[in-house]
Order: sequence, then structure tokens, then C-alpha cells
Amino acid sequence: MEDSYPSRKQIKPILATTAGILFVSTASILIRYAQQEAASLVIAAGRLLVASLVLLPIALTGHRHEFKQLPRKALGKGILSGLFLAIHFISWITSLEYTSVASSVVLVTTTPLWVAIFSPLVLKEPVRKAVLIGLAVSITGGVIVGLSNVCGFVDGRFICQDSLFSSRAMIGNLLALVGAWMAAGYMMMGRQLRKQLSTVSYAALVYGVAALILLIVVIIRAEPVFSYSPQTYFWLLALGIIPQLLGHSLLNWSLEFISAAYVSLTLLGEPIGTIILAMIFLKENPTILESLGAVLILVGIVIGSLRKSVRSSGA
Repeated sequence: MEDSYPSRKQIKPILATTAGILFVSTASILIRYAQQEAASLVIAAGRLLVASLVLLPIALTGHRHEFKQLPRKALGKGILSGLFLAIHFISWITSLEYTSVASSVVLVTTTPLWVAIFSPLVLKEPVRKAVLIGLAVSITGGVIVGLSNVCGFVDGRFICQDSLFSSRAMIGNLLALVGAWMAAGYMMMGRQLRKQLSTVSYAALVYGVAALILLIVVIIRAEPVFSYSPQTYFWLLALGIIPQLLGHSLLNWSLEFISAAYVSLTLLGEPIGTIILAMIFLKENPTILESLGAVLILVGIVIGSLRKSVRSSGA
């Protein structure tokens, strides 16, 4: 009989993912502060640049042999993972310009469900019935979250605005969903690469590639980067250190020991932490529809990936 409980050797990775989620939950708040002056593209590039500048010297001096032994195919996966990460951040960070923190973070953390769906395509495995059920529940929740920005209860009546499909919030919600798809690709590539690279080497490679891609786009678009106040640079530095260097790196370290589906499932804690922080620091309270949609999305993710995660991590 398979043991459905985490083994002793998996306790540290599980604790690491928990700490990682606490750090990652600060991202939306720090981004909102930085967006008062900086463009979303610059914020995404700055976040990854800070983390890369810390990790690359360590990787190149202490782990150079890993890169020398890395097969060309694996290097290609690392570059692809970096591309996924770059698109993930620019789409998700931009979404915060258009929609609420609650809607954005709930939709972007549908990653576990997309991991559960895309993994069979990559590994040539059939999609489980639980994944399809979870997808249906989460899509229902996603629709409700999407409607929450243009619909609501007024004097006991449910009313929607005329501009339902042209709403800025709809654009933001879609961008957050794109961010979730890209994060799923990043997770799956990471699961494969972590078998060949240490945490530092993997993070340095992927963060470095993503930062380089975004910096090139910043240069092409001629975005201003040297005209911000000291406070904005502080938010960018905090983004690179707290959610990225500490948060994501702890999650990347965990990928060596437990499944990508299990690690991504722990991201369920991010919306809760982020919404609480948004209520405290940004005074953004989730609406009734946002709360209902969020619950359905999280339930769908649990249905779609929990059973597989427990099996994978207990193997």
C-alpha cells in the first residue's frame, strides 16, 4: 500500500515550500508600490536582475563544472524555462495594473491545475478524470472572478455593467491567466532540470535568461530606468530579494525532492497570504463574487492535483 503521508526526508522540502509561499505572497504588494512610478516591464526586469546579480557570481565560481557538464538539450530546456519565467512575470505584473490584487493572484495561482493538464502532454500520459473535474470547477470560479469586476449586488439586485467584455479588469484577468500558463511551463522544465543542476545553478541559469530577455525588451522599448525615486528602487530591490531570491529559490530547491505538482499545489497558500496583505496595506477588500470565485478555483485545483501530488511525493 502506498503511504499517503510525506516521508521523513520530505519534511524539509515541505517546510521550504511553506516558507517560500510566505515570501512569494509579498510580491503583489511590493509590485503595487513600485507601479506608482515604474512600468510593469521594468519591474519584472528589475526583480529578476537583482536575483541574478546575487546568484550568477556564486554559480560561476562554485558550480562552474555543472554548466560544463550540462548537455546541450538540457541547456535548451533552461533557456526555455527562462523564457516561460520572463513571460510569466511581465504578463502577471501587468495584470495588476488592470485588475484587483485578489483577482490577479487567484487566477495566476491556477498553475497547479495547468501543470496537471500539461504534464500528461509532455510525458505522454492520459489526463485523469479528476483533472477534468477540477478544471471544470476552476473555470467556473475563474468566470465568477472575471465577472466580479463588472458585476455585483446593488440594493439586493445582481447588476452588470454594459461594458462587460471591454472592461480593463477582463484584460487584467486574462493576463493573470497567461501568467499561470507560463508558470506551469516553468515548473515542468524545472522539475526536469533540477535532476542535473543544483538549486543555485538552476536558479542562476533561469533567472539570468529571463532577466536578459526582459532587459532586451526594456532597451528596445526605451523604458526609463534611472528617473525613479529612491523609494521605488527600494521596492524593486525588495522584490528581487524577498519573493524572488528567497521565495522562488526555496520552491526551486524543493523540486529536487518532491513533484512539480506537489510544489505547485502549495501555491494555494499564496492567494490567502496576498489577499490578507492587500487588505492590510492596500485597503483592498475582496468582493463577494471574488471570494466565491476564489474558493471554487482553489477547490478545483485541489480536486485536479492533490491526489496525484500525494502519490508522486510519497513514491
